Amino acid sequence: MKPLRAVTARLPGLGLCGCIAGAGYLMQAAELRATGRPWIEALVLSILIGTAVRTAWTPGKAWMPGIKFSAKQLLEVAVVLLGASVSAATVLAAGWRLLACIVVIVTGTIVLSFTIGRLLGLSKRLAILVACGNSICGNSAIVAVASVIGADGDEVASSIAFTAVLGVIVVLTLPLIGAALHMSDLGYGALAGLTVYAVPQVLAAAAPAGAKAVQMGTLVKLARVVMLGPACLAVSLFSKDLCEESSRPPLHQLVPWFIIGFLAMVALRSADLIPVGMQPRLAAAATLLTVASMAALGLGVDVRTVSKAGRAVTITVILSLLALGSVSFLAVRLLGL
Repeated sequence: MKPLRAVTARLPGLGLCGCIAGAGYLMQAAELRATGRPWIEALVLSILIGTAVRTAWTPGKAWMPGIKFSAKQLLEVAVVLLGASVSAATVLAAGWRLLACIVVIVTGTIVLSFTIGRLLGLSKRLAILVACGNSICGNSAIVAVASVIGADGDEVASSIAFTAVLGVIVVLTLPLIGAALHMSDLGYGALAGLTVYAVPQVLAAAAPAGAKAVQMGTLVKLARVVMLGPACLAVSLFSKDLCEESSRPPLHQLVPWFIIGFLAMVALRSADLIPVGMQPRLAAAATLLTVASMAALGLGVDVRTVSKAGRAVTITVILSLLALGSVSFLAVRLLGL
């Protein structure tokens, strides 16, 4: 009976998160219909709507089990499913020099972004979220790392809100920069893959340069996504040193189960053990669960806390993005693309 009671207790909160996620998808569809492109994704809209609801109304105890379950367990499952979208074989096809550059750039940018954030007064957990979001894959990296370090809704909302805004700006301005610098299709595609946050945004940014740019951008972006697993593992191993609010987990918890699941899904995809027809469905399920999780995180956000961190987070994200773009452009030139 206990499992049944636990499920029943979560239903109100799960339903609330589902409604907010649905509203986020409806608003994204309205954007697509009006402009031909979803400038603000359902994931970001979901957390914004959740925050708005939380500002106007504080959920009572009856809602909390489902909200907490959505913010943690659903998010962890989403990270596992994300692995089905990553093929190690496809990433390796980019060549070892490009892969080495990606590893160096991602690692170096994480360290640099974290340092900038700390110098500007961000908490260690928030600095980690911003650093990983900028350096790896935006929102997906933020929500995955948040589960590892135990970040709260305010910290996740702060990092996602500002990276989301800059992500849209990068998509709009990067084609102009590529044209002004007279970059080749492959070179511009690599630059887009190295600097733009989300996979759909990479496609949007690379599309003006043609099919070759899109293919290269997608390839490089997937290589960055693969860095999510090692990055989460590293953060987990060194959480005691990096997070003053967190304590080092026991030995058996040093590697979170969902990171093992993520890497296992990558291995299965690379071995062609996941049917091709299942891959889009798994990706869609991962997105849906992430959007619902963002609704739950939004419901736990105190707007006053986010506003206090806003200026420092914005400056950190901008400086980190400028550093990432500059280093990426240099790498593209050195590789002769």
